[in-house]
Amino acid sequence: MRHAARSWWLDEAGGAGAPAAPLEGDVAADVAVVGGGYTGLWAAWHLAEAGASVAVVEAGLCGHGPSGRNGGFVEDMWLSLPALRARFGDAGALAVGRAAEASVAAIGAWCTANGVDAWVRGGGQLVVSAAPAQDGIGADAVRTAAELGVADRVVALAPEEVAERCASPVFRAGVWMPGACTVQPARLALGLRARLIERGVRVFERSPVRRVVDGAGVETACGRVRAPHVVLAAGGALAAFPPLRGRLTVASSHMVLTEPVPDVIERLGWTGGEAITDARRLLHYFRTTRDGRIAFGWAGGRLAMGARLRGRVEVDPAVAAAAGEHLVRIFPALRGRAITHAWGGPIDIAPSRELTLGSLPSERVHFAYGYTGNGVGPSQLAGHVLASLALERRDEWTALPIVGAGGGRVPPEPLRWAGGSAVLAALRRKEALEERGERPDGVTRFVAGLPRRLGITVGR
Repeated sequence: MRHAARSWWLDEAGGAGAPAAPLEGDVAADVAVVGGGYTGLWAAWHLAEAGASVAVVEAGLCGHGPSGRNGGFVEDMWLSLPALRARFGDAGALAVGRAAEASVAAIGAWCTANGVDAWVRGGGQLVVSAAPAQDGIGADAVRTAAELGVADRVVALAPEEVAERCASPVFRAGVWMPGACTVQPARLALGLRARLIERGVRVFERSPVRRVVDGAGVETACGRVRAPHVVLAAGGALAAFPPLRGRLTVASSHMVLTEPVPDVIERLGWTGGEAITDARRLLHYFRTTRDGRIAFGWAGGRLAMGARLRGRVEVDPAVAAAAGEHLVRIFPALRGRAITHAWGGPIDIAPSRELTLGSLPSERVHFAYGYTGNGVGPSQLAGHVLASLALERRDEWTALPIVGAGGGRVPPEPLRWAGGSAVLAALRRKEALEERGERPDGVTRFVAGLPRRLGITVGR
């Protein structure tokens, strides 16, 4: 098994060719975009479409961070409809849901229009119960969708209907969101990078930003982008940026990949391309690939101390081994089949567990964070919002209620790391016991439930 920070997706995509030159000297632009993942690249695309001059500044290589390592689930936000309704009311929840749904379609349309083969496949998203303790998943979303007139966006499935889509022996009932799709995530990220460069957008790689100058741009070790507006699209690295330091937590998610197993996929009846998750709070997520592999992820990795990854967020043998065991529990037919690759990466989490978009008080520095591992689809929406904020537009994007709503605050370090690590350990134990049909002890239940008592959402 190849276990590294670099994902199989990046290997399959063949890389992006020669790195772009680092930033050197002074460059002028209308907008400086910090971060070369989905959010920054989509923001740059929408800015360029509007005629703005853009400079993208990336610490490493565009698309080689979380945007090139994730599961490739292009989700809409209909499963979050109850939380959106509680926060923004009926009209606000529907506006966010429809904008997120439109972003899923827009990604596929962009790939077609720009000749990017990102393996777009519209099989929908299936969320299933994989243990009695997980039963009832999505029931509130089904009910809320019906009440708001969008019942076809979140559809309840009986156990036999779930089995028709994927016949794992542990699956029970579930819900299906037909608007979701999957992509090869690295192909999408690298395709965005390539098309931006082709249209003349300046991209600077291997250029870590040392300083954000509010209203005047950004500085690196060797250069500066002078720009009246800055877009911060650096994911978990924003936990090191003082104005946002207390607003997000950085955790890790890890994936394993099987050898080609088309025979197993055929026996499961999993031929519709569905993206699937279970109903854990530290969820499992899995999908098939074009060459008949199963890619399986687990959001049960470690917390980072602030924004310091220390390598364990990307490469963690213990978490990868556990993910492999969980894979076989869900798909016993894979026992004895090879796992060829494993990798991990950071995910940025807001206390509300919702995408957080806004601007610093000067209204010259704009940010997005809090994808919680579900950023492939919403990042396209975020790119629209960030572009409009940077262009000082008040339009359909900046009018969305998630803009400026805030995502809450988290405790300071080291309390954040120590307390969060204890909670994660309790959640791992609780969910493992529940999957074995055992009742977790009182201490485990209490510690696992602490975040919700404090108004912080951990996991689903």
